[in-house]
Amino acid sequence: MSKVIWKGGALTAPVPPCMVTCGEGENANIITIAWTGIINTVPPKTYISVRPTRHSYGLIKESAEFVVNLTPASLIRAADYCGVYTGKKVRKFEKCGLHPAPASSVKCPILEESPLSLECRVTDVIPLGSHDMFLADIGAIDVDESLLDEQGKLHLERAGLAAFAHGEYFELGKKIGTFGFSVRKKKKYKSKK
Repeated sequence: MSKVIWKGGALTAPVPPCMVTCGEGENANIITIAWTGIINTVPPKTYISVRPTRHSYGLIKESAEFVVNLTPASLIRAADYCGVYTGKKVRKFEKCGLHPAPASSVKCPILEESPLSLECRVTDVIPLGSHDMFLADIGAIDVDESLLDEQGKLHLERAGLAAFAHGEYFELGKKIGTFGFSVRKKKKYKSKK
């Protein structure tokens, strides 16, 4: 395979177009963040990277809280809007017809329409250049009951989540494997006589 070499840049894909809620009451806001992910299991930790010039940056820095709301394809227009417009000038919940709902462990709201919300408390702020990284503990996860089966197992594939890759949005679709499938031993079946 022949490759062309580019200078280093911010290019990895796909990434989640998460709708991050922050602030409280009348100051509650939504910012769409693609630079996020899980960084630790025990304790559960995540991060978001935000430009200091963004309106939500000050809200998060002041409160040391935010909520990462996973975005289904049905909310991608709202996610795009919340990533383009500033909360300094637009009340995004109202403009997009979205609803803030009470969180269980932080003061900022979760997004009622999101199928899964991670309630986060900032532990560290790391200046990186164009963005600052907010490292955070995940204190609670709000899961839509429709994603759970009778035994309480999570079926995130039911959420219809979206992905973002190089300026375009996609809906996740076909499952192509499960964790560990490449090394899993095949079951042996005994024939019934």
